[in-house]
This record gives sequence, C-alpha cells and structure tokens, in this order.
Amino acid sequence: NAVTLPEFFENRYRDNTRILKGLAAIIIVVFFVPYTASGFSACGKLFSTIFNVDYVPAMSISSVVIVGYTALGGFLAASTTDFMQSIVMTIALIIVLGFGIVNAGGIAGVIENAKALPGYFSLTTFTQYTQSGATAGQYDLLTIVSTLAWGLGYFGMPHILLRFMAARDENKLKLSRRIATVWVVLSMGIAVFIGIIGYTLAINGTLNLADTAGFVGSSSEAEKIIVVISGVISQYGPLFAVVGGIILAGILASTMSTADSQLLAAASSISEDIVAGVANVKLSKKAAMIIARLTVVAIAVVGVFIALDENSSVFRIVSFAWAGFGATFGPVVLLALFWKRSNKWGAMASLVSGGVMVFLWKFVIAKLGGVFAIYELLPAFIIALVFNVVVSLITPAPEKEIVEEFERV
Repeated sequence: NAVTLPEFFENRYRDNTRILKGLAAIIIVVFFVPYTASGFSACGKLFSTIFNVDYVPAMSISSVVIVGYTALGGFLAASTTDFMQSIVMTIALIIVLGFGIVNAGGIAGVIENAKALPGYFSLTTFTQYTQSGATAGQYDLLTIVSTLAWGLGYFGMPHILLRFMAARDENKLKLSRRIATVWVVLSMGIAVFIGIIGYTLAINGTLNLADTAGFVGSSSEAEKIIVVISGVISQYGPLFAVVGGIILAGILASTMSTADSQLLAAASSISEDIVAGVANVKLSKKAAMIIARLTVVAIAVVGVFIALDENSSVFRIVSFAWAGFGATFGPVVLLALFWKRSNKWGAMASLVSGGVMVFLWKFVIAKLGGVFAIYELLPAFIIALVFNVVVSLITPAPEKEIVEEFERV
C-alpha cells in the first residue's frame, strides 16, 4: 500500500515516529536536484550543437518543456511518454549502429581500428590521449573496483523502483523484469559499440572533424558523438534529414524519460511524504497535486542553476547522484526485503550514515588520493550496510506482527 519508497520503509517497519519517512524524503530531494540538472545539461548540449545557439537558452527552454508536461500530466504522462520515448530511442540506436558499421568498413573494419588503440580491448588497460598521440595506461585494482561498484546503485534508485511499485498486478512483475533486463542489455551494449564505431569514423574522416584527437580524447566532446553522426546522415538528402531528426529525438527521449521520472519522485516525496506524512497536514487531492506541481518547478529551477556550466560533465554529475541514492537507499531496500531482523532504527542509521559518507568521501577523504580515491558509492554503501546491521542488532528486535508479515510475504 505504498505510493513512494519512503512510504514503503514506514509501512515495512511500522514506524509511527515518521522519522524514517522524513529522512528518506529529504534524501530523495537532495540527490535528485543534481540528477535532474544532468538531464537539463544533456538537453542543452544537444540543442546548442544542433541549432548552433548558446548553451544557456537552449538548456533553459529544454527544462521548461520537461517541467511543463511533467507538472501537467503527472505519473501517467511520464509513463506514457517513457513508453513512446523508448521506441524512438531503440530506432535511433539501431540507425546509428547500422550507419556506423557501413561507413566504418563493416564489423571487421571497426574491430581492426579498435585493435589499433593501445590496450583498447583489455579490461585492465585504457587508452589515454596526449598531443603526441594515444598511449596505453594501466587500470589499477582501485579503478576496476570503483567501476564495478556502479552496480550497487541499482538497489537504491527511487525512480527505477517506483516503476515496479506501480505495476497493476504483481504477477506481471516477472514479465516487467524480463523486459527491463533485455532493454538494458540491448541499449547499453549498442551504446558502447557506438562509442567504438565513433572512434573509427573520426579516424577515417567520415565525421570530418577539425580536431579528431581532441574529439576522441575529451569526455565532454565525446558525449556529442551521436549528435555528430546524425548530422552526417542528414547531409545525404531530405529523407536522410528526417532520419537524422529521429536520431536526435532519440537522444532527447532518453534524457526526458529520466528527468521526468526524477522530478515526479522528488515531487511525491514532498507532497506525500513530508507535507502529508511527516507534517501530518490533511490535504485534498487537489491541494496535494498543487504542492507536487510547485515542487517540480522549484526543483527544476535549482537544477537549471546547477546546469548553467556548459563545460560540466553530465557523467560526473550523474555519478555523484547515483552514489547518493545507491549508498542511502540500497542497503535499506536489501535488508528490508531479505533480513527479518532489521528494524527501523537500523534503517534510519543506514540512511544517515550512507548520505553523510557520500559527501564526506567525495569532497574530503577522496582528496587524500591513493586508495582513498575510490568511487564514493562503495565505501558509503559498505558503511551504511554495517550501520544498518549493527544498529538493528543492538536495538530491540522487530515486533512479532512485523516478523510474521515478513515471513508471510
């Protein structure tokens, strides 16, 4: 009977203090602001590149469009548009993949060019770029572990978990899981391969770049690879221009489908969890909707200010927000589902310790370098998990009613 993730935590642990719900709601708002900013930044880069306009107005207009349909249509609008956007994204990825393979000399040509990069197909080495050319660098154990740690984030993503919570019938969850898994494998796999193809197209002159080395070596420029490819496709004639437009729409679709989900999750946390839940303010459906809409706008405004820097990396912004949600909600979700001894005090300690450690590790401890430079999600996740277990064990066990419900479920 939970509408939001904080509400699920409260119901699971029978927390009458409402502290658990309040903590979870605050964390959602805090980390969704930079996450939303990353979506606005991606849209701004897309439109500024396409129409050759300044980044700031392009980003601002994009945010207005996303906020507009999210505030007006709510969860139904986001779910419906996400479905249509996923279709456009799939078509765009397939078109780019096909075009890239043909112009790169086939699969064999792509692989040969990739093999020419020092250490390109090795899991322990990477290619680094300097003025003198490309050389191989060695991944250390720290980097490998940090990269693998990204997987922990999925346990705590509110906007992802809400999709499964919203299922009409729990019997459809298996089908939903299969669809989601297949989509992730296909989209991520194709996206990675497009990166490899993009390098080949840059080297053989298909993309006609003025500074190939700078494009390939810069993460900020490399994020525009699909935009550049769509521009090349559109030069073959009117019909191909339409195809190029579909590709650009696919990029926009991927950004919008994430941004609207984040805005909705944050808005529901304010209206449902904080105002109605923690503050115990009795709201009519209309009042709750107005508060949710105002929250969407407020978060978007803050997100726009964060996204004002055109040179900021979308990836870096996302990585911090991803760590925040993974370290705070991940351990709580896992233990709430799979450990009947966990209690509300352990969950509260987990949320606080995980959230604090993400900030502390990112902005203080990581500065020490060496082993401390590890991705903040991993140490924060481990510490939050330990706090959850230890505090649950040293505080009273859950009531019989809670344990019986857990075993029944």
